[in-house]
Amino acid sequence: MTAAPDDDGFTEFAVAAWPRLVRTAQLLTGDFHEAEDLVQTTLAKVYARWRRVPRGEIDLYVRRALINNNLSRIRRKRVVHLLTPVLPESLRHTSAGHAEAVEQRTALLAALADLTARQRAVMVLRYWEDLTELEIASVLNCSIGTVKTHARRGLAALRAHPGLAAVPAPPLPAPTGARR
Repeated sequence: MTAAPDDDGFTEFAVAAWPRLVRTAQLLTGDFHEAEDLVQTTLAKVYARWRRVPRGEIDLYVRRALINNNLSRIRRKRVVHLLTPVLPESLRHTSAGHAEAVEQRTALLAALADLTARQRAVMVLRYWEDLTELEIASVLNCSIGTVKTHARRGLAALRAHPGLAAVPAPPLPAPTGARR
C-alpha cells in the first residue's frame, strides 16, 4: 500500500492497527469476514475525519468508531447470527489439541453472540483489549457505572452459558493441624 503524500500518517496507522482492530471486530461480530468489513468501513470513516482527530486520542477515537459502527450494523441488520456450536466430525479429530482449542473458541464466540451488543463490547474491550473501566466508559460514551453493570451482567451470562461449562475446581487439600 503506498501512502498518499498528504495522508498525515493515516496509512501507517491503518497498516499497524489492522490486525488488532480485526481481532477486536471479530470478537464483536463473531465472524471474521464481517469483522474485516467492519474494520474497513470504520477506517474509511476515520480517514474522512483524520485531520480533525486529536493525535493523542487516535486509539480512543478509532475504538469508539469501531464500536459505534458495530452497533449501527446490528441495528440495521436485526438478524441473529447462528454460530455452529461444534465442528463437523471430519474436522474435529484432525489434531486433538487444535480441535479442543477450536471448540473452545467456537463456544466462546457463541456465548459472546448471545450477549447484548453493549455487554459484548464491554467484555471485548475489558478482557481482550485490556482497557480500564474509565477507558471503556470513554469509548462507549457512557458512565463508569453503566460499564460496571454491563460487565457484571455480561460475566454472569457467560458463566451461565451452557457452551462454557465451568471446569471443576481442583479438590482442596486436607487441612493440617489439630482438629477440634
